[in-house]
Amino acid sequence: MSIDLETRVVADDHQALKLWLRLLSCTTRVETLVRNRLRGEFATTLPRFDLLAQLERYPQGLSMRELSQRLMVTGGNVTGITDQLEGEGLVAREPHPSDRRSYTVKLTAAGKRAFRKMAQTHEQWVIELFEGWTAAEKAQVYGLLAKLKQSLETHHE
Repeated sequence: MSIDLETRVVADDHQALKLWLRLLSCTTRVETLVRNRLRGEFATTLPRFDLLAQLERYPQGLSMRELSQRLMVTGGNVTGITDQLEGEGLVAREPHPSDRRSYTVKLTAAGKRAFRKMAQTHEQWVIELFEGWTAAEKAQVYGLLAKLKQSLETHHE
């Protein structure tokens, strides 16, 4: 096993702590592999991919504020990424229909084509990364994580 967050665990740690660190270690490992593959195959980053994915889901476009909220990052981060993608012809800014001070960001035709190719490849990577589980095991973990997610809804920040 590689060195990761789970290496912090000692035998007498609570099972919940062990589980949390294992989940975090797996998530971090999958994210690292996806980031590296996006960089290597498409010369892009995960934040750029995520921004394109949001725009693909909303063909009418999103305001910079909406993008920032959906991506859970600052407006400055969204502006920087949008500037890059616009410079590459993958997105376009248009005046917002109801707010003269704002812009709507949309995928261009080139952006749609580029994202479609990235998304198909990304999906294959994720399928590959989870091929160590049977369909039944994936369904079981999915169900257990749904139960965890639901129980977490009762906790407040």
